[in-house]
Amino acid sequence: MENALDILARLWETSGFFMMVSDWRQLIMIVIALFLLYLGLVKKFEPLLLIGIAFGMLLVNLPGSDMYHPELWDGYIAGTVTITDIFHQGGLLDILYIGVKSGLYPSLIFMGVGAMTDFGPLIANPKSLILGAAAQIGIFGAFLLAGAIGFSPNVAASIGIIGGADGPTAIWLTSKLAPEYLAPIAIAAYSYMALIPLIQPPVMRLLTTEEERKIKMDQLRPVSKKEKIIFPIVVTVFVVLLLPSVAPLLGCLMLGNLFKESGLTDRLSDTAQNALMNIVTIFLSISVGGTALYYRFLTLQTIEIIVLGLLAFEMATIGGLLLGKLMCKVTGGKINPLIGSAGVSAVPMAARVSQKEGQRANPSNFLLMHAMGPNVAGVIGSAVAAGFLLAVFGG
Repeated sequence: MENALDILARLWETSGFFMMVSDWRQLIMIVIALFLLYLGLVKKFEPLLLIGIAFGMLLVNLPGSDMYHPELWDGYIAGTVTITDIFHQGGLLDILYIGVKSGLYPSLIFMGVGAMTDFGPLIANPKSLILGAAAQIGIFGAFLLAGAIGFSPNVAASIGIIGGADGPTAIWLTSKLAPEYLAPIAIAAYSYMALIPLIQPPVMRLLTTEEERKIKMDQLRPVSKKEKIIFPIVVTVFVVLLLPSVAPLLGCLMLGNLFKESGLTDRLSDTAQNALMNIVTIFLSISVGGTALYYRFLTLQTIEIIVLGLLAFEMATIGGLLLGKLMCKVTGGKINPLIGSAGVSAVPMAARVSQKEGQRANPSNFLLMHAMGPNVAGVIGSAVAAGFLLAVFGG
C-alpha cells in the first residue's frame, strides 16, 4: 500500500502545476488569455466573442485539461481520422469544433445578422453597393502582401479576409483553407473590429478635406415592403448562381433577412436574432479560442498575421474613401466621401464612425442612414469575396 508521501508525489506529478514547468510557453499563453479577457471584460472590446475566445484559449493551455487535440484534426484532414474517431477520442472542444469545421456556426450567425439587418438604405441607394465593393480591396491587398512574404496562397487568402471586417466570414473561410491559423486570424479580426473607432478616423481625416466632410446628403427615398422582400431572394439567386461556394453564408444571411422583412415569421426572426445567435456565439467563440494551443500560436507567423490584419483594415478603409471621393466629384458634391469608409462590414460600428466624423465637421450633418448602405453592402461583399477565395484556393 502506498504511503501518504507517495500519493502526494503522484498527485503533484499529475497536476497542471508540475506539467507547466515542462514548457514555459504555456504560461505565456495563459497570460495572453488573461490579457484578452481584460480587453473583453474591462475595455469591452467585442465582449460577446472575445470573452469566449479568451476563455477557450485559457482552458486549452492549462496543462492537463486535454480538451482539444489538433493532431486528431490533422488526421481528419489527411483522411486517417473520422468524425466518429473524434467523438470517441476527442475532448469537449474537439466536439464543439465540428461546428466550426463544417461551417455551421458562422452560417447560423449570418442568419442572425440577416434578421437584424435593414437593407433599405442599400436598396434606396444602389450606388452604395459600389462603395461596399471598393472596401474589399483590403482583402485582396492583404492577400498579395501575405503571399509576398512567404505565406502559401490558401493561408494568404485566410489572412486577407481579415480586411473584410467580418469575424464569422473570417472564421468560415479560415476553417476551410487554413485551420491551423484559425485562432490568430479570428483574434485579429475581432480585435480590429472592436478598434474601428480608433483605426478609421485618422485615415478618414487624412484622405478627406474638411469641406468634403461637411457635405450634407439628401434624404433617402422610402423603400417599400415589397422591395425589401424581393431583395434577399433576388440577391441569393443571382450571387449563388454566380458563385455557388458562397451559398452557406449568403443563403443564411438572406434567409434571416427574409424572416425579418416578410412580417409573417416574427417568432423565427426573434429566435434567429436572440436565442439561436446567442447559443451559437458561445460555441463558436470557445471553439475558436480552443485552437490557440501554445505550440501553434506562439510563432512568428502569428505576429505577421496581426500586422497584416491591421494593414488589411487600413487598406479597406482607404479603398472605400478613395471611391467615395471619386463619386463625390462625379456627382458634383452630392456624396460625402466619409460614407465610403463604412464599406467594411462591421455593422453598424463603421457606419457610426462615418456619422461621428461627419458631425465633427458639421454638427447638423446626419450620415448614418447613408453610411448604412455601404455598410450592409460590405457584409455581402465580404461573403462574396470569401466564396471567391474558397472557390479558387479550396480545391
